[in-house]
Amino acid sequence: MSISLLSHALEKECPELAEKIAMLRKDDPHFVRLLAAHDEVDSQITSDEAGTRQRLDDATLQQLKLRRCQLKDELYKIASNGSGNPCS
Repeated sequence: MSISLLSHALEKECPELAEKIAMLRKDDPHFVRLLAAHDEVDSQITSDEAGTRQRLDDATLQQLKLRRCQLKDELYKIASNGSGNPCS
C-alpha cells in the first residue's frame, strides 16, 4: 500500500482550506510549527502502517494518533477561523 494513501495531510483532508493553508504557511510561524509537528507525527504513523519501518507498539501508535488528531484540530481551527472540528 502506498504511503500517500495512508497519509492524513491537512491539505488532503481539507481541500476546501487549501488557499487559506497556503497563505498561513507564508504568514503564520505558529501555524508552520504546528503543521511541521503534525506532518512529522503523520509520517511516523504512515511509515508504521505501511510497514516501512520497525513496528511501533500499540500504545505508542495510539498516542501518536491522538497527538495527530490534536494537532489537526488546532490547525483546522486556525485555518477555518475557529469553526468545525475535523476529528469529531
